[in-house]
Amino acid sequence: VAARMAGHEVVPCFVREADAGVAAEIGFAENFFRKDLSPVELAGALKDCLIRKTMTVKELAAGFHKSEHWVNSMVAIADWPREILEAIHHKEISVSAASNLALITDEKYRGFLVSQAIANGATARATAAWLQAFQTMQPPEDAVTAEPVPPGAPAIPMVPQSPCLCCSQIFPINEMSHVPICGGCIQVLRTVGASGGGVTIEPKQQT
Repeated sequence: VAARMAGHEVVPCFVREADAGVAAEIGFAENFFRKDLSPVELAGALKDCLIRKTMTVKELAAGFHKSEHWVNSMVAIADWPREILEAIHHKEISVSAASNLALITDEKYRGFLVSQAIANGATARATAAWLQAFQTMQPPEDAVTAEPVPPGAPAIPMVPQSPCLCCSQIFPINEMSHVPICGGCIQVLRTVGASGGGVTIEPKQQT
């Protein structure tokens, strides 16, 4: 097709017979080195490659110049919940942010957090806090046989909570806004919040 678009009627080529192994390697190169391959597509292709025994984890790691841990981590993405894979594929959340949400086993609650992450642009740090809060929740089977909670004991929040960077007060994450801020400005905001003072943040020119 490309040759026809370029106006060539005849294109020289080599025709070679290849066994199954060579053909698989050619397919590997064609599928994996596309520039527009999304993380989800890459994860699915890697998993399929291992299932079909086209290549091993070690061979894939060598082919990508990555570690075997990287290959295994990428393959694991293919088994993440569908709503998370769709959000990654459409570039609505990052893989690092999604990795924390994938560990939340409650489907309804996870769906709520995924929608929050998409709407507010949650970072990996924010979703890590959500995951930590979820993991502190008591399972229903344990709650049935648990001893009564002593009077005055702090309740475990059903919605993850996080401190505000400016005032340091605790709020449910669905009442907070997630604004992309660099590490330097976060430190400034924390200092201001702790001191109760005011400060002007001068933006730095990109060089």
